[in-house]
Amino acid sequence: MLELFSPNFLSSLQQFGCPQELSLKIVVSRAGDVYDARAGGPNRKFRLRSARGAILQFVRNLVSPFHISIPPLISRALFVLLCAAALGTAASQNPPSNYKQESTVQAQMRNVTYHFSDTVVVEIKSLNGELVPLGKNEFPIFDDKNSFSLRISTAEMAIDSSNLANLLNSYVFARPHSPLTGLSVIVEKGRVKVKGKLHDKGDIPFETDGILTPTADGKLRLHSEKIKAMHVPVKGLMSLFGIDLGGLIKEGKVPGVRAEEDDLILDLEQILPPPHIEGKVVSVRIEGEKIIQIFGGSDAKPVKNIRAGNYMAYKNNRLRFNKLVMNDADLVLIDMDPKDPLDFYLEHYKEQLSAGYTKTTLDSGLRVFIKDYNKLHPAKASPQK
Repeated sequence: MLELFSPNFLSSLQQFGCPQELSLKIVVSRAGDVYDARAGGPNRKFRLRSARGAILQFVRNLVSPFHISIPPLISRALFVLLCAAALGTAASQNPPSNYKQESTVQAQMRNVTYHFSDTVVVEIKSLNGELVPLGKNEFPIFDDKNSFSLRISTAEMAIDSSNLANLLNSYVFARPHSPLTGLSVIVEKGRVKVKGKLHDKGDIPFETDGILTPTADGKLRLHSEKIKAMHVPVKGLMSLFGIDLGGLIKEGKVPGVRAEEDDLILDLEQILPPPHIEGKVVSVRIEGEKIIQIFGGSDAKPVKNIRAGNYMAYKNNRLRFNKLVMNDADLVLIDMDPKDPLDFYLEHYKEQLSAGYTKTTLDSGLRVFIKDYNKLHPAKASPQK
């Protein structure tokens, strides 16, 4: 005779190969649910997973809330089943050390003017993607723009000529003693004209005239059809730049820029300031002074807008926002003035928050109505041209 809850039962489990730390005390509630109460105190209970439903049902059919006599053969079979269940439970609660929990946060933006810096601004008509933690960060942190990247699935973004020039001057060729200085960009009639000075050549003025197209791997190709130095035509970019700069570009030592014959290849993932973006440009068009870039791919699927108006939405997994860490994030930043785009600057988002108000949904989501950055700091919001 063997009682299910007796010390002999647990001792027998160990004799049949169950480690002491996995020995179980089976508790059957009045509702018939089965739990294991392993080491850690009498109040620490874990529901066994449904994947072992057959094992649990077998126990449920044999066990009463009190005690029962079990023939030795059935008892031994039961011991083996319980050991298997215990081992499975331990494995599920202690995943392998190389297992990495999915930690990306879904992102959706509609009609947003996004400030990457004081001098670089892009217009986001629509964007679907996700925030991806970088380095040792377990989740994206709004207060640290280097803690995550923005991986784009689909998007329509625009940058005008002045912001493109600021990007080239402030980031691409911003290092001390840069060989190119004083760059300006003019976009007109579907063409892109770049003017500047060759610093290493005594500040000789140069200009190029060409078109922008996407490359097969999703970057931007600036194909120069006309090239002049001191208003005199030259054969090609490398003839214009000379050996020093040409070598730097060919070798990829200018971040985000490489040369292919008379073309410059611009990688938006590298030349834009943080938070850096990840995504492929599939088409480019010119509208006035704006360069419109379409991101996506053959496997991109249409995504429904979660609401109307101008907004930035973040959902699922963990996200740190100000002093709040959201589990299963549900955060939507909403434009207080829907008559124009949501003007947003990550480095100053707290100022925008403090000028607005917040609502909590019934399922614990946050709806934050924020004021446009350009209405808080009108002089700072417009990049210098």
